[in-house]
Amino acid sequence: MSDLFHQWGTDLVPAASGDVLLAQGSVLSMQRLLRRLLTNLNDYIWQPQYGAGLGGFVGQPVTVDQIAAVIRSQIFKEASVARSPEPVVEVSINSRSEVYVQITYTEAASGQPQILSFSLPSPSSS
Repeated sequence: MSDLFHQWGTDLVPAASGDVLLAQGSVLSMQRLLRRLLTNLNDYIWQPQYGAGLGGFVGQPVTVDQIAAVIRSQIFKEASVARSPEPVVEVSINSRSEVYVQITYTEAASGQPQILSFSLPSPSSS
């Protein structure tokens, strides 16, 4: 299955043919997972309960365990994430309050390990 290629925070990308670029496989899996984690609750009008809202943690007094728990509560809502082996979620917060996330998971369709890494900016840089 494929879908439009859309990396969070960017525009759609044209393909060499002039059509809109499509994503599939591991790229699609990562894009969907990232979209779920960064979308705020109630922002997706057709599914108000969709999203983890990780961006809302920026500047708030939260721990890495709280952020990791939210990620774990959302990760299996994406069918592309295999339940076994269990995904590994690593979260760190540096001295400037920037949040770094790395998720190591197995893509369900291919059985291949995937690593999704991203950061959330500190309140002063956003």
